[in-house]
Amino acid sequence: MLRRKAAEFVNTLAGVTKIVDLVYDQPAYIRGLGPLMYIDLEGERLGRNGSISLMTVLVCPGEGLERIFVIDIYTLGNTAFDAVGERRKSLKNTLEAPEIAKVFFDVRRDSEALFAHYGVSLGGVRDLQLMDSAARPRTEQRRRLSGLAKCMQFVPLTKAQKAEWALCKERGDRVWNPDKGGSYSAFNKRPLSAEILRYCAGDVAYLPAMYKKYASKSTRWRNFVFEASQKRVVESQGMGVQPEGRERALSPWTAEEHKMLDSWTEVNPRRGYFSQSWEDEFDDVLWNEDPEDNLDDFIWNEDPEDNFDDFL
Repeated sequence: MLRRKAAEFVNTLAGVTKIVDLVYDQPAYIRGLGPLMYIDLEGERLGRNGSISLMTVLVCPGEGLERIFVIDIYTLGNTAFDAVGERRKSLKNTLEAPEIAKVFFDVRRDSEALFAHYGVSLGGVRDLQLMDSAARPRTEQRRRLSGLAKCMQFVPLTKAQKAEWALCKERGDRVWNPDKGGSYSAFNKRPLSAEILRYCAGDVAYLPAMYKKYASKSTRWRNFVFEASQKRVVESQGMGVQPEGRERALSPWTAEEHKMLDSWTEVNPRRGYFSQSWEDEFDDVLWNEDPEDNLDDFIWNEDPEDNFDDFL
């Protein structure tokens, strides 16, 4: 059973450089085993026209050794990216390093904001949203992208754990989401609320388990998706209008790429995440809006209240 990880709030430069040193202290063979960093950003209208308030980083040197940090970008600003640690590396160096694999779920807004506000050009990106899409066996199943909540259904958790995760996200939404009575300013209030800290931790806590599904994919498949992930980064840095709403929910694959992915369908193609079937999940699911967390997808029978505090 996967276990939740507590989040550590980091609001000092010493704390930031310790995270960077933790990454660079890992031997080369550990870095080669899989991604070391799983990242998500929060802010007021995240993007080039908004701001970055928090950066959540899960460092994963091995199963069971994960640590989650929530970095206070609102307070530290540029210094968070420029400060160097004992390894003489900065957070900016780390985020840009192509040799250090880092995982995002839908990197577009995060990349856009990092580049526009702090000049960070992400390298070594693996976008789980694209991996989820490319793994589907048929073209018609790839036409729409799924949000994080949809993909969470395929992580091997108990119903109570999934319900707890959904409750954590729902409570966070109520604090920051204007559509649910919250305010973006919640990301900038100090001390940071427990609900927001849990919300941030929830965005990355189970990404390693999602990513693990693709460890057995072919090298050509992984390279294809990694290139598509980096293309997303480059496109997010341009001055063109970024897709929104329904357009944002469309997959990026061309007709030729769909045909190629169809031809790569592996033996037993209907087997999806962790022995789940693709057939029921994606044949009729066409996302018409922005594929953000759709918490309505989570309707569970067990009460997660007793374990809710474990996210802190």
